[in-house]
Amino acid sequence: MSITKNKIIVAPLNWGLGHATRCVPIINALLENNFEPIIASDGSSLEFLKKEFPNLEFLELPSYNISYHKNLKFKLLLQIPRILATVKKEQQIINNFINVNKSVVGVISDNRFGVRSNKVSSVYITHQVNVLSGITTFLASKVHQQIINKFDECWVPDDKNSELSGRLSKTKISNHKFIGALSRFSKTTIKNYKIDILIVLSGVEPNRTLLEQKLISEFKNDVRNIVFVLGKVEKDQKKWTSNNCVFYNFLLSKDLEQKINEAELIICRSGYSSILDLYTLEKKVFFIPTKNQPEQEYLAKHLEQNEIAPFATLENFNKKMLNNLSNYTGFKSKKSALNSSLFSLFHSKRKL
Repeated sequence: MSITKNKIIVAPLNWGLGHATRCVPIINALLENNFEPIIASDGSSLEFLKKEFPNLEFLELPSYNISYHKNLKFKLLLQIPRILATVKKEQQIINNFINVNKSVVGVISDNRFGVRSNKVSSVYITHQVNVLSGITTFLASKVHQQIINKFDECWVPDDKNSELSGRLSKTKISNHKFIGALSRFSKTTIKNYKIDILIVLSGVEPNRTLLEQKLISEFKNDVRNIVFVLGKVEKDQKKWTSNNCVFYNFLLSKDLEQKINEAELIICRSGYSSILDLYTLEKKVFFIPTKNQPEQEYLAKHLEQNEIAPFATLENFNKKMLNNLSNYTGFKSKKSALNSSLFSLFHSKRKL
């Protein structure tokens, strides 16, 4: 007679792949602790996690459809009514699913506001308790913190000193826990690097494509071993060579982990999930933050000020800047693993 496992809904926001990738270690830890994860998302994040965990159950949620624009703050304000409608709809989907599936005992939301329930323990994952948005930072942060307080716990993927996230995660809210660096990767010591420069692209369009075009132009016919991972999750994985560079449309976790370990230097966005991965693998990195995305711009400056990694804007970057990397330490990680006690709140009975 088979025993029904308790189920946990894991729901990352579909904004690039960062929220989905940092949920990979959460999902693996749930499996190790005898829970059955149910993955809930949309778009490329859902497709990525389907490829990572093909044997798990999936639930499709409505898309926030946040469009990117040069004036991101203004555009986000215009999109608030539609976003709120999406939040309400995803909350209805989650609550209906929990009502029907009595074995669901918890919800873990990575920045999806509506993925919570009054019937089961609900967790919110974010490193950005404080939302940097210029003159609206105070208001935006207060609104975000009000949303966070609707959850039972807020898990912050950093240490208690906010080493990586800086002032983004410094908070007085009472329900937060620092859970250490969340990464799907493990470090392997490589004596002789096989890749000189690994370029890992990610993020929302059209900015991902703009960065791809810029870096292809900069490194075409370079004499070094240059590898691009384009971050385009498609039905089939592809590999090709052009202008003396090797390209992959996307790589799943194990293959990307190997490539990063084998690379002497990484070039990528300063998204927080990328920072967590590179911190865990103790890599040298050059960041190119997404323009008009205050979080990435702040993180890049924060890490440069701490002499960990340099950065440049898309417009100003040129490959000669890589000659100054000796002035920066690169990441030096403290070993951390998810503590199974985090999941203790899911052992209690349903609230209602």
